[in-house]
Amino acid sequence: MASSRSYRIGQAATVLDVSVDTVRRWADDGRLSTRRTEGGQRVVDGHDLARLAEELGTEEELARQGRAIPAASARNRFPGIVTRVTVDAVMAQVELRVGRRRVVSLMSREAAEELGLAPGVLAVASVKATNVTVELDVEP
Repeated sequence: MASSRSYRIGQAATVLDVSVDTVRRWADDGRLSTRRTEGGQRVVDGHDLARLAEELGTEEELARQGRAIPAASARNRFPGIVTRVTVDAVMAQVELRVGRRRVVSLMSREAAEELGLAPGVLAVASVKATNVTVELDVEP
């Protein structure tokens, strides 16, 4: 397996859909591994970021945080982090965590390999759909 990339705290916050301060607290609490670059900048390992993104995406974690679905429609480009790549002889299934959400893409194995897609790689899911449903959270 190739070595994992590292990301700045601000990039990790964007991927996890939380504030930079939250990422720093999680790092200080040992929930997310960080290291310092030669220049002293704090960075997060891509594999550990992918692991935490998956953990945060679970229903139990959302309930623990008391977070609700926002009442807004998202745009069609979703930056996230690759959490899993499953390949066979012809196709690849690529899973990304975009904030608290999981996005799955099916593509050719060749395309996944050319893009270097692997857990811990930042990527953008671009969605084109002919039918998009927009829902609002119903207040009790």
